[in-house]
Amino acid sequence: MARKSKFPTDMSALFNSTSGTLAQIATKTNFLTILSDIVRQICPDLPEDVWKIANFRANAIVIEVNSAVWSQRLQFERMNICRELSQVTNNEFNQIEIKITPFRTKIPEKTVLPNAISTTISLSTAQRLLEVAQTAPDSLRKKLEKLAAHASKNS
Repeated sequence: MARKSKFPTDMSALFNSTSGTLAQIATKTNFLTILSDIVRQICPDLPEDVWKIANFRANAIVIEVNSAVWSQRLQFERMNICRELSQVTNNEFNQIEIKITPFRTKIPEKTVLPNAISTTISLSTAQRLLEVAQTAPDSLRKKLEKLAAHASKNS
């Protein structure tokens, strides 16, 4: 069995290597940071929460925006962004795709389960249910009484 070294391995070599998955992720992250800086410099009036660089493929950068208004703003500056982009990337990327995703920042609404029963029934509601149950048919009466019983359990 091989003997383990007493000295710790320097893990910074993984970050500095030029091949491997971690190096590719680091390169892509740095590249996306540079691209977002280009857009911020060219369009300083564009709020940060309205746009994001979604991806890059082939020779195009995909930018997502919240609305068509901000899409138009980027369309006006498209040529300037493309020119700066091709200079920084040595003409590797020279196109921009602008996609509108209006629900990207919308907070999802709470979903209500159709069969969920609220366990908080007031005593007055329970009394009303019992009053209705007196004149109701047998099957409905049993269900109303069972529902009214929830109020007595909670209080």
